[in-house]
Amino acid sequence: MKIEPFVVELPQQTLEDARRRLANTRYPIDFANADWGYGTNAEYLAELVDYWIEAFDWSAQAAAINAYKHYRVKLDEIPIHFMHVPGRGPAPMPLVLSHGWPWTFWDFKDVIGPLTDPVAHGGRPDDAFELIVPSLPGFCFSTPLTVPGINSSRTADLWHRLMTDVLGFDRFAASGGDWGNAITTLIGHKYPNQVIGIHTCGRAAYPGIWATRRYWDPWGDTLYSLPQDYRESYVSLHSKWVSHVATQTLDPQTLAYAMHDSPAGLCAWLLERRRTWSDCDGDVEKCFSKDFLITTTLLYWATDSFVTSVRFYREACLNLWQPSTPVPPLVTVPTGMTVFLREVPRLPPELEQEHTLLFPNTHYRDERTAGGHFSAAEQPEAIVEGIRETFRPLR
Repeated sequence: MKIEPFVVELPQQTLEDARRRLANTRYPIDFANADWGYGTNAEYLAELVDYWIEAFDWSAQAAAINAYKHYRVKLDEIPIHFMHVPGRGPAPMPLVLSHGWPWTFWDFKDVIGPLTDPVAHGGRPDDAFELIVPSLPGFCFSTPLTVPGINSSRTADLWHRLMTDVLGFDRFAASGGDWGNAITTLIGHKYPNQVIGIHTCGRAAYPGIWATRRYWDPWGDTLYSLPQDYRESYVSLHSKWVSHVATQTLDPQTLAYAMHDSPAGLCAWLLERRRTWSDCDGDVEKCFSKDFLITTTLLYWATDSFVTSVRFYREACLNLWQPSTPVPPLVTVPTGMTVFLREVPRLPPELEQEHTLLFPNTHYRDERTAGGHFSAAEQPEAIVEGIRETFRPLR
């Protein structure tokens, strides 16, 4: 397993091809859609595309990304890209950060400095971490993925190998959001002897959620069994998620032909998720700059990775997780959670109790009223605080 230094760069030909395709975008008619009620608003999308063509500077984004050291390694013939950022402190704790969809590794950009160099950001030197920030298999520079069956459970195994066999850590910590939340939970479940503890961005995930006959709608049956005072908030939440879960679970390859061909189409698909799932009150640029939105789109489009990123959903259902030990409990290592109530509201008391039984060693839990699905990018200070508080007693 040879680790190779890696520089994040995109071929000039690819960048020019993207601009050519963007300039030739055929926009569909859009009306009565100022509130995005029918999906991505065409006027804003055209504004973003025009900015991409006329003003977006990929070289500036690449320079910021390459300020950190990047590497690639093959594990089971799967190429894995990761950032490796050393910590500045007396004994930095190794920590693997796992992103989700449609995140990228770069969603963690604003937590890297405070976690690795806490003194420079008003923290304590003994809070330092040594960060490993991989791209999930089939995402961005962890490509090309040509092996089926890669889901959160398999990724947890890959991350364990990366941290122990490849990088040589005896023990390590883990944190993540969305798919990264599930990966982190499974690392804690499968490898308690090597894992110092876990922290999740959001309520810690239960990976068995996909084990249902209606796997394209894993929350559907549960919704209408909820008490009335909880039901409406969860039905509203469900309406924001169901379209991408159903499509990317049932037809990821079909969707990918359009996204692979059209950078504007891909931008529209990712943009709608950034706006709807973040705590932006309808103004996506309240949370994400145009440069960040375009960089995210380009990291998927230029690496041909949209198709394999969305197959992650299909693989979650085709290759169901099997517990390594009887459940509950799911995770016995020390656990911390930073929960964003604008993303997922509180559970009814009986379901909250069931969740507590899965994670009996939860010693840190912080509930935030601000922040949505993209927590590390939206509320980096909250994530930094949660990670520090979770692991401070474990050093």
